[in-house]
Amino acid sequence: MKAIVVTDQAAGKAGMTLVERPEPPAAINDVVVQIHASGFVPTEMAWPSTWTDRVDRDRTPSIPGHELAGVVTALGYGTTGLSVGQRVFGLTDWHRDGTLAEYVAVEARNLAPLPGDVDFTVGASLPISGLTAWQGLFEHGRLQAGRSVLAHGAAGAVGTMVTQLAREAGAYVIGTGRAADRQKALDFGAQEFVDLDNDALEDVGGVDLVFDVIGGDIQNRSAGLIRAGGTLVTVVGPPEARPDDGLAIDFVVESDRAQLSEIVQRVRDGRLRTNIGNIATLDDAVAALNPTERIKGKTIIRVRP
Repeated sequence: MKAIVVTDQAAGKAGMTLVERPEPPAAINDVVVQIHASGFVPTEMAWPSTWTDRVDRDRTPSIPGHELAGVVTALGYGTTGLSVGQRVFGLTDWHRDGTLAEYVAVEARNLAPLPGDVDFTVGASLPISGLTAWQGLFEHGRLQAGRSVLAHGAAGAVGTMVTQLAREAGAYVIGTGRAADRQKALDFGAQEFVDLDNDALEDVGGVDLVFDVIGGDIQNRSAGLIRAGGTLVTVVGPPEARPDDGLAIDFVVESDRAQLSEIVQRVRDGRLRTNIGNIATLDDAVAALNPTERIKGKTIIRVRP
């Protein structure tokens, strides 16, 4: 099969190459999926799991990418809940070869059925962004109607999901980003926007939930905006600063079949829009994942025509 591999952590995405690799076998509780579309998160190049296994052994050349939409072609021993020929989407294990390839082996529990009226490209754009937003807001942030949310990176792949899901839940959403992101953030449902380069973040006042995808100084300053009993949720590492009277939670997204089904149903009925910025073929993936200019939205690799 064709696959994108990486071998040199220092080279990062620039070291990606398109090669031929053996098709993966299905282990116990696995399925093999013929991938039609794959998502990719640029920060994968900084994740230890991209380069080593769970006991810290080098596992390069490794195949990056962890979001997929495709069709089940084989079942491993003991696998239940899915069938050969079924359309699926989901999130693969961090420490195994990923989805920038024609086939992938993945635990069946990490996948959900992809309805026939949802395009594979759309399906591949949902797992990390959608699950990150869902788990950060509802599992870790305990969001309820009437609360306020400060969504950093509100025009990005995760931020647009955070904004839409929070609005649907009855929250008031303030988005942040660069000046050029203002209109997109508002289009996806933010009720206010803070230009982090030119506006004073502290003018926002108190909020109940900060959803952080930036870290650093912005994260530290955001901790001071949390109202009593509120929560700072982040996906970029343990917070240095914490709310005086609230929680600070750093989490890693996990696959969840029920949540994936909730997310894709919202796409089907128009409550949730995807944020796809670029679509490329597997043959053109290396160039597409090393863009010369900023891509506004998620890059999806269309593996099959």
